[in-house]
Parts: sequence; structure tokens; C-alpha cells
Amino acid sequence: MVPILYSFRRCPYAMRARLSLLHCNMSYEHREILLKAKPAALLAASPKGTAPVLLTHDADTGVIDESIDIMRWVYCQQGIATMCGQACEALITRNDQEFKYWLDRYKYAERHPELTLEQSRAKAVCFIEALEARLAQNDFLSGDVAGFVDYAIMPFVRQFAAVDSVWFDAQHWPRTQYWLARLCASTLFERVMTKHPLWKPEDTVND
Repeated sequence: MVPILYSFRRCPYAMRARLSLLHCNMSYEHREILLKAKPAALLAASPKGTAPVLLTHDADTGVIDESIDIMRWVYCQQGIATMCGQACEALITRNDQEFKYWLDRYKYAERHPELTLEQSRAKAVCFIEALEARLAQNDFLSGDVAGFVDYAIMPFVRQFAAVDSVWFDAQHWPRTQYWLARLCASTLFERVMTKHPLWKPEDTVND
């Protein structure tokens, strides 16, 4: 049996799970869901009810409901290296723990009146500047070609850029802007963003 992925198209966590599956040419069953109407099968597999969730049919792993762990599992199954050293591991950790925190407060500034949009954006910019420095060494975070680290981080930078694309394009981050543009224009990302019909099981749980 092929793995089953519960996914939500616009979620950056789900995007990176799909990126790993398609980059590694792994066959899988795609189940597109709405988080406002969670399928009972999703909640049975992962009670926290978030996307993505991967059902591996592997006795050792079974269900994986953290996107970075899905990526690691997929790359491991295909025998593809995931990391380029400690610096890249640190970038992913920083993306997930720091950048995403400030990204949410920038994108949804109205939900966080304790900070101005500009204050939250300034905090997030520190990570973008770290990417710019890293990309001075190679065209991609993973090296000469796009790989695990790029796909783990790119969906979140894309989301950041989209909050105010005019402002983002006006900043002096030529390497990061070019890196993001190349990844977004790739055939792989086009496939990742393919619209799937909503998976319709018999039962759903409403929020």
C-alpha cells in the first residue's frame, strides 16, 4: 500500500510534506481536507487534527503528524541525504521556532494588537537576512541544487513575501528573492500546488 497524506493545499507545513513526496518521486494517496470539517479518519489517526498527517503503513512509524518528520521519513525511505551540516539543521529549527512565530504575527497583525505590523515584520526579517547570508555561498540552501533544506523553509518564506509583495520585492535581498522566485516557478512547485478535489469520507467533525 502507498502512504496516505492528509493535506490542506494552502498550509505551508502541508506544502513541505508534498514537496518531499514529489521531489523524491514517492507514490502516495492524496486526501485533501478542510480543517473546519475534519474527517473522522484523520482524527482517528491523529487526534490533534492538523495537517499534514502521513499514514505510512510502516509498522515502526505508522502515523507521522509533524511535517518535518514526514520529510525526514520520505527522504530516508528513498535513501536521499537530508542535511548539509549543522548550519542547515539550525536554519530549519530557527524557521520553525522563531521565524514562523513572527510570521504569524506579521500576517495576522490584527490578532496581535500588542505589536505593530512593522515590529513583527522587523523580527521576521532577521531570519530573511540569515538566508541572504547563507545564499551567498550557493544558489540554494542545500548546495548547488535545491534539496531538503530549501523545501523545508521555502513555503514559509513564500508566505512572508506574499503578505506585502511590493514591500518584499523592494528590499535588498537579491539572493533570497531570486532563490524564492526560482523555487516558486519550478515544475515541482507547480505540481505541489495542483488543486485536488476535496476528499469526502462519510463522517466529518465540525469545529
